[in-house]
Amino acid sequence: MNNETPTPEESSNEAASRFETGKAHARRAADDLKAAATAKAQELRDNATAKAQEFRDSATAKAQEFRATAGAKASEWRDYAQDYYGTARDRAKTFQGDSEVYIRENPMRAVVTALGVGFVLGMLFRR
Repeated sequence: MNNETPTPEESSNEAASRFETGKAHARRAADDLKAAATAKAQELRDNATAKAQEFRDSATAKAQEFRATAGAKASEWRDYAQDYYGTARDRAKTFQGDSEVYIRENPMRAVVTALGVGFVLGMLFRR
């Protein structure tokens, strides 16, 4: 064993060496921490981007579904309106034809009825 006491200069060099070693370890730890934080931030950014894309795709799919449903309903109502219009037009033509036949068969009765209806309407609108 060496019972020599270190000189102040050796103690100072050893302390400086330990300080530099600690400083290097701290720097490496800070760099590792910074890299881990950067990686985690990138991972979160990627997850957020993926979720946003997923939400966008879902919203687009729902919009297309609603558009298809609305188109089907519009087509259904259009068909219903066309059928109703066709039926009303046919009824009006039938009524017109029946009226013409009735007037040709009963001209006096038709004229008297028209005069009576005109008189009643004139009395109602006069008041």
